[in-house]
Amino acid sequence: MSGFRFSKYRPPKKGLQSGFEGLNSIFQQLIVITSGNVEEALAWLTNLDREYSLTNGEYGIGDFIEDLKKKGLIEENPENGTFKLTGKSEIEIRKSALEEIFGQLKKSAKGDHRVPQSGLNGELNYEVRDFQFGDSPDQISFTDTLKNAQINHGLDELKLNESDLKVVDKEYQTVTSTVLMIDISHSMILYGEDRITPAKKVAMALSELISSRYPKDTLDVIVFGNDAWQIQIKDLPYLEVGPYHTNTVAGLDLAMNILRRKKTNNKQIFMITDGKPTCIKEGINYYKNSFGLDPKILNKTYTQAAQCRKLNIPVTTFMIASDPYLKAFVEEFTRINQGKAYYSSLKGLGHLIYQDFKRNKRKKF
Repeated sequence: MSGFRFSKYRPPKKGLQSGFEGLNSIFQQLIVITSGNVEEALAWLTNLDREYSLTNGEYGIGDFIEDLKKKGLIEENPENGTFKLTGKSEIEIRKSALEEIFGQLKKSAKGDHRVPQSGLNGELNYEVRDFQFGDSPDQISFTDTLKNAQINHGLDELKLNESDLKVVDKEYQTVTSTVLMIDISHSMILYGEDRITPAKKVAMALSELISSRYPKDTLDVIVFGNDAWQIQIKDLPYLEVGPYHTNTVAGLDLAMNILRRKKTNNKQIFMITDGKPTCIKEGINYYKNSFGLDPKILNKTYTQAAQCRKLNIPVTTFMIASDPYLKAFVEEFTRINQGKAYYSSLKGLGHLIYQDFKRNKRKKF
């Protein structure tokens, strides 16, 4: 008896890409991990090649280095032979981060991050609803309208009434000023987990997303350890963790100062951190306590949360930790600020920030 036999499909294993593109993809990852140290990244790449045979007899690491120079991605110091990244390479790394973090996101389930309001001008959200007085003709979904008319009246007596009209809603999209705060305290590389690299990738992806798709928006990035300071987008690949405590108060204070100067009404703070505040500055001295939750430090932090609330600046905290006592701190901070909080794994960090940013683009704070 002839027929078909079905079995489980097992796709063929994909080998590692050889040639420039494959090596460059790995190199860009290593550059972020090594904070822009080209020599260290190339040394790691050489070790990986030795262990996993990334290259073949026709194209080697030396060829790759020469191509990096020819393409203007690295520069060689003629005096000592060291390499450094170029501005072109920094842009490529941000684009790569954008594709890695946001490019592969799938559409969320219906109901996630619903838009609280709609308007006549904005980006189509492709949600179909019944026609309402005031809707413009260009919003009519003809496919859904004809389908609705067929269901309501049948094919024999096809007619079109106002009740058959279906429209595609339009979201109201605002101009937004965002400050991204990145914790660079020592705990971001402790306990055998690299937390600073995913944070850098998310920051680079967010900056590239805003510059390419929302040019009227602004994004400022600040880092906070014992103190807080602003960094340029181009400096993100070189960002390193220091021997710092966590001065959340200084970070929030600087973020508010930046946002006060923005003319837009829609302002927000995204804060990526993995721990509790452990430091505040008093004059020229630092008050530090890494053991537990210090009431003196907490009260200062809560005061800043309230101040952000008065300025109508919501703070969204992305806590890369799940300790119960840290959750209690974040919940109280969020309650005072009336913002939001997520307890995220490193894997889910980019998805959460992307979804929250998109949601806030479609609301007025």
